[in-house]
Amino acid sequence: MGIPTMFDRAMQALYLLALEPVAECASDPNSYGFRKGRSTHDARSQLFLSLSKQASAQWILDADITGFFDNINHEWLLANVHMNKRVLQQWLKSGVVERGQLSRTEMGTPQGGIISPTLANITLNGLEAGLQRHIVAALGFRKAQKAKVNLVRYADDFVVTGDSQELLETVVRPWIVEFLRERGLTLSEEKTRIVHIDQGFDFLGWNFRKYRGKMLIKPSSKNVKAFYGKVRDVIERSLSVPTELLIRKLNPILRGWAEYHKGVVAKAAYSRLDHQIYWRLMRWGLRRHPRKSGKWVYEHYWQQLGSRRAFATTTRNRQEEQVTLVLYQLADTKIVRHQKVVGAYNPFDPQWEVYGEERHAAQKSQEIWDGQRLTLWLQQGGHCALCEQKLDSAGDADDHHIVYRMHGGSHALANRLLLHSVCHRRVHALGLEVTKPVPVRGL
Repeated sequence: MGIPTMFDRAMQALYLLALEPVAECASDPNSYGFRKGRSTHDARSQLFLSLSKQASAQWILDADITGFFDNINHEWLLANVHMNKRVLQQWLKSGVVERGQLSRTEMGTPQGGIISPTLANITLNGLEAGLQRHIVAALGFRKAQKAKVNLVRYADDFVVTGDSQELLETVVRPWIVEFLRERGLTLSEEKTRIVHIDQGFDFLGWNFRKYRGKMLIKPSSKNVKAFYGKVRDVIERSLSVPTELLIRKLNPILRGWAEYHKGVVAKAAYSRLDHQIYWRLMRWGLRRHPRKSGKWVYEHYWQQLGSRRAFATTTRNRQEEQVTLVLYQLADTKIVRHQKVVGAYNPFDPQWEVYGEERHAAQKSQEIWDGQRLTLWLQQGGHCALCEQKLDSAGDADDHHIVYRMHGGSHALANRLLLHSVCHRRVHALGLEVTKPVPVRGL
C-alpha cells in the first residue's frame, strides 16, 4: 500500500487518540498485538498457561490469514469503526501510487498508516469472545469447559487450543471461517493446520512443544536460521572495515535477539550460535589475512579477558580513555521469566493506572531502573513529592507518572517522581495533583 503524506499521518494520529481507547475497551483479553502494555511475550506466556499442564489441551489450530491487511472489507470497517465515516472512507479509498501509477484500493487498510494496526485489531476484536459463546451454544456449558478451547492472538496471527482434533475441525474452524468471511478475510489452506502438542508448532518466533509431557518453549528453527543469516551477512559485508566497527554493528543485533528469547529455553541455542559465529569470524579473519594461520588470527582478534578469550578490540571512549570493546556473547544472557500482563488490563482506565506503573517497574532492567530511581531520589533531595517527608531509600519509594500513561504521559524522568507508598495511594484515590520538585542545587 502507499505511504501517507505528513498531513495524513498527522490526521491519523489525531483520530487515533480518540479511537484507541474505544478499541481497547472492546478488545479480547488474550489479544496482544498493537496494544499498549502488551507484547509477544505476553502471548507466549498465555500459551504456556493454556498448554503446559498434564490436563491441558492436546490439540492446536495454528491459523494463518491470507493477505490480512490487503483484504479487509471496506464496508465492514465503515459500518463498525466508531469514527467519522467520511474521513475513514477517504483513507480507505485513497488509492496507491506505485512507480508513478495510481491504483484503486477497494479493500484492505493503508499499510504504513499509524492508524492501520488499530483498524486491524478492531476487525478481529470479538474473535475470542465470540468463539467462546459459540462453543457454549454448540456443546453446552459443562462440555464447553471440558473442551479446553482457548484462543491467543497477536495481530493477525492466532492459535486455538482444543481437547480433540475433531472439535477443532468440525466446531471451531467452521465458525472462524465464517467470522473472517464477514470481514472479507480467509484462512490460508496451505499454512493453517491442526497439530498435536507432541508434534509442536511455531508462533511468534518460538517453537511450542511437549517432550514426554513437559512443555518447552524454544527459539524456532526458522527464527534461528534467519537470525544467523543476518549476522553472517553483516560479517561478510565487513571484510575491510575496522574491527571496532564490526563489533558495533553486531552487538545491537546479538543483544536484541538474545533479549527477545531470554524468557524461554534458549541456552542451548545461544551456545550453538556463539559457536557458529566464532567460526564465521575466524573465516572473516583468515580472509582479511590470507597469509596468516588460524592460530595467528585467533590470538590477534580474541583477547584474554579474565578466565576466557573474547572477540574484542581496543578503542577510545569520548573521554579519550582507552577501553576494550567486546563482542556480545549470547550465552552470557540470563534467562529471566516474563511477568504476563493481566488479561483485563486497560491502560486507558484510571482503575488500572497503579497496576500499569507497578508492572512497568517490574519489567525494567534492574540496573537501569535503580539508576533512574536514584536520579529521581537525588533530584527530590530524598523527600516525598507529596508530603515532603524523607524517603527511606529510592528502592522503597513508589514511582509515579505526573501525566498518566492513559493520558499520553511518557516514561521520561521529567514525567516521573517518587512518593511514599501511602502517598501514592492517596494521589490516585483522591485525584490529588503533584508537581515535579525543583532539583536541589548542584544537580
